[in-house]
Amino acid sequence: MNERLVSLMGLRDPLTPDEVAKRLSQFQGWTGDTTRIQKIFRIDYFDSIKAISELAVAAKDLAHHPDIDLRWQALLVSMTTYSAGGVVTELDFKLVERVEDVLSAYGECASTESA
Repeated sequence: MNERLVSLMGLRDPLTPDEVAKRLSQFQGWTGDTTRIQKIFRIDYFDSIKAISELAVAAKDLAHHPDIDLRWQALLVSMTTYSAGGVVTELDFKLVERVEDVLSAYGECASTESA
């Protein structure tokens, strides 16, 4: 296993409810609990398709892959660390940072409405 992947393995410890709540408060529009975190982005359908390709690169870099649900004018990104038993870990929040970087380029608007 390469050095980068070994360093990422240390980010797979489950977070407590308080840790998840604290980390969620650092990101606008993200919700969740100790089992899954998610956010709905309101961006153009065709921009979403482009953004998904960029998200795939970020996910590959972190060896951690979000669940993505593409709808008309809505992109739901959610994640859990399956390799840690389906819980939220610091690795999920590393990916949140990357997701925010990618989607901010598309003028995303956070929403709490359902897709």
